[in-house]
Amino acid sequence: MLFTAATVMAAADVASAQPAAPQEAPASAGANASAGDAVTRADAFFRQGLRLYSDKKYVEAEKELESAWELNPTFDVAYNLGNTKYQLKKHREAAQHLSFALRNWPLVKTVAKLKPTAEQRFAESRAQVGAVAVTVGVAGAEVLVDGKPVGRAPLEGEVFVEPGEHQVEARQVGYAPASQTVTVAKGATAAVTLALAAAKSEGATAAGTTEGGGSAVGAGAGGPVMGQPPAAPVEPPPKKNWVPVIALGAASAVGLAVGITSTVLSRNARSDAEGYREQIRQANRGCIDPPSDLNDTCRDVESEAERAARFGTVSVIGYAASGALAVAAVTYALWPRRAAPAAHGVRVLPVTNVGGGGVVVVGAW
Repeated sequence: MLFTAATVMAAADVASAQPAAPQEAPASAGANASAGDAVTRADAFFRQGLRLYSDKKYVEAEKELESAWELNPTFDVAYNLGNTKYQLKKHREAAQHLSFALRNWPLVKTVAKLKPTAEQRFAESRAQVGAVAVTVGVAGAEVLVDGKPVGRAPLEGEVFVEPGEHQVEARQVGYAPASQTVTVAKGATAAVTLALAAAKSEGATAAGTTEGGGSAVGAGAGGPVMGQPPAAPVEPPPKKNWVPVIALGAASAVGLAVGITSTVLSRNARSDAEGYREQIRQANRGCIDPPSDLNDTCRDVESEAERAARFGTVSVIGYAASGALAVAAVTYALWPRRAAPAAHGVRVLPVTNVGGGGVVVVGAW
């Protein structure tokens, strides 16, 4: 569960906001201490980076924010690092970090006004570079672009590259590597699909044995060692389950229908009761100890009034239930998926801009 509380005194060009979803708590106390130390050091780099950015010392700020990103890759670090790369005209890196920030933008009112700036700077940077959209047949495979690792399949979002020719490769233990060379134009996206074939183990020992009994791998092989069983594919992260949204939406519609129907029935019953009362008034009589010829009419007045009250109560319950279910459905549907892990703890992050500043307090458990 992610908790966010924010107090902001002014908007910011360099701002910090809530981190991405935390990973599962480490099993040992030592792991918790290590994660906490990483967050503490990342915060120190982050704060120093913001101060340097405010002083327009972008090169120095870039170094501090990159150190924070390596220790704790979260939304707020990505946003500020992307802005710094943008100021330095490093469009490819700016696009990569701003893309991450926009994919993981939190539903926090205090940082909503920063999103247009992020979108504008991302669009400007994106127009200056190319991108590759990589699909790999084996989840968990390492993806490399021009020999540099860029993540594991399935990748979230595009990989931004300078315009020109690039080699995209995928590797996984137990599979033969696959690669493809593509040419990407400025502002364009090249789709790359890599299928990894399981490595064969037959004859691998004989083919890879030297005269001394040891094993040898051919120069430039780059693939998995023969004879090893294929590693089990890593399952991709689960997708959002939309069944609760559909169920809650349907239940909300039923509640609304009940409320509308009960409202109509309640109005009809009140109208009938008023009609009976009019008959009694025209007879210049009352229902207190009524004469025998008005007994049925008086009973009808009482019965219709009770029906109107019952249906009125049901309509209120129906409308309330419909609204609550609709809010639950929308909340579930809009709750953001967070890809980057963040350690547990509470963070107090500064927000600065021309004319003012403030803080954002965030925490995760």
